Amino acid sequence: MAAVIPEKIAHEKFGFDTVFDPTGNVLSARPRPKRSYSAEEVEAIRKAAQAEGEAKALAGIAQRQAQALAVIAAAAREALPRLAEVAHEHRVGSADLALACARAIAAAALDKFPQAPVRAALEALAREIEAAPRLILTADANLAEGLQAVLEETAQAVGYPGSIQVRAVPGLSPHAFTLDFGDGSASFDPNAAAERVAAALHAALAAEGLHAEPLIPGGGTIASDTPTPES
Repeated sequence: MAAVIPEKIAHEKFGFDTVFDPTGNVLSARPRPKRSYSAEEVEAIRKAAQAEGEAKALAGIAQRQAQALAVIAAAAREALPRLAEVAHEHRVGSADLALACARAIAAAALDKFPQAPVRAALEALAREIEAAPRLILTADANLAEGLQAVLEETAQAVGYPGSIQVRAVPGLSPHAFTLDFGDGSASFDPNAAAERVAAALHAALAAEGLHAEPLIPGGGTIASDTPTPES
């Protein structure tokens, strides 16, 4: 059987803390660790350790703040599309409420002053009807009643010299009328007018869609340079 030769084991060379020459003089000496400190040195060490601890704590807080800001920014970016939808729904609801209020006010005004639209129409058409020999106004029975005198008074005020006839037509909407002056005519139907206003308003809202005024004043978007933990 072959003999096993053990591998060489490297030994660390022994060294001395203090080396003397033959005459006894110190050639070299390792610095010995300090075993006692003055009060000033202890205070300096304490302050240095405290500063180091505060620096590490502040760095940890800054990292957690950056992480929280990144989470908040991501949540805000996800919420903005839904927020835009909610804002659009709110605008549509506000418009519908305004229309409902306007219809109620207009209906009350027409009930209080039913002849005012006819008078206003005759005054507005003064130049168009000045050469017409005759005006024919058709209206529902309730509006036509007592309208002859009002029209003649208004015609005299605007200088219209022709004759005016009022005819009651069944089936017309309340407060609706048509003023025929031969070369043309003018009609007023409060229900149809309200529907046209509502259609125009909803068309404008639909065209605006989710691209109305910005939800964030001065910008409209979330900044993309939000600090992240990696930065």
